[in-house]
Amino acid sequence: MTDSIAATREYQGLQIPAAGTYLLDAAHKRVGFVVKHLMVSKVRGQFAEAEATITVGEDPLQSSVTATIQTASVHTGQADRDTHLRSGDFFEAEKYPTMEFRSTGVTSFEGNELVLAGELTIKDVTRPVELLVEFEGAGRSPYGFDLFGFSATTEIDREDWGLTWNQALETGGVMVSKKVKIEIEGEAIRQA
Repeated sequence: MTDSIAATREYQGLQIPAAGTYLLDAAHKRVGFVVKHLMVSKVRGQFAEAEATITVGEDPLQSSVTATIQTASVHTGQADRDTHLRSGDFFEAEKYPTMEFRSTGVTSFEGNELVLAGELTIKDVTRPVELLVEFEGAGRSPYGFDLFGFSATTEIDREDWGLTWNQALETGGVMVSKKVKIEIEGEAIRQA
């Protein structure tokens, strides 16, 4: 932001971002997922369009996050699969154009990792989730922007959100696993 405001401050031996409001940098983010396919391999995908506002509190444990993901922006590298994921079998993107996340609190903080509790809404179903967040660092860019980096992961059962489509395999098992690993990486830039 400006040179008169410190970009970082110390907290429990870490240099963390200054208090303020930060937005997820669209050019430096990945909101992805991994599912098992045919019981033998992993398929990775991501959502190209996602926004997040991160409010870093004076007390870092009082920080909060809200995020919106555009379901139609799903991309797995295979057009037919992406079309299927946008359909009523999965995200029903026309009826439910967004997924939403809202944090409810930081439940633990140790080293550079914290657990962020929140509520994830998919297809109008809201359920609690916990993200394991790794703080990657904070500073000021050569362009004068205060920023910080992070990565976050969690695992959900997609059927808990009504994403129940599947196909039984003759050899046993199913086409798509119920468990989905969510992987998020990004940089957030200070706004105020």
